[in-house]
Amino acid sequence: MISGHVAVPTLIARYAELVDDGDFDALGELFANASITIDARDLHISGPAEISSAYSSWTRRYGGSGAPRTKHVTTNLILEVDDRTGTASCRSYVTVFQETPDQPIQPIYSGRYRDTFERAAGEWRFTSRHIVSDFTGDMSAHTR
Repeated sequence: MISGHVAVPTLIARYAELVDDGDFDALGELFANASITIDARDLHISGPAEISSAYSSWTRRYGGSGAPRTKHVTTNLILEVDDRTGTASCRSYVTVFQETPDQPIQPIYSGRYRDTFERAAGEWRFTSRHIVSDFTGDMSAHTR
């Protein structure tokens, strides 16, 4: 059985990878048993279809790949894992960089994630993500 100390950072990295790839269906599946709240939007979404639809509706995509041309960089993980009970939480920072055909690479967003996790049937999964927005730059090429 994989320890939460390994599984949780992997789940956090997987989120960044899926968003940056524009694979919002897989993102919805990653949060199949979780909810996402965003303070800046007073938003609460849950379930694969609702999460996939929300990210698809507010994110601009580019070229044949359908990727948003972003890089989500997640740092400063403060991880608390109880492998015995199969629960975990993590606080982290996120900085989003974007480059488009019309804009050079630049930071467009900085915030924090407040995540919770559980182990079910031997697998770790998200149970919640709360996104706290700290600083927002030029998001015009990223959001619709």
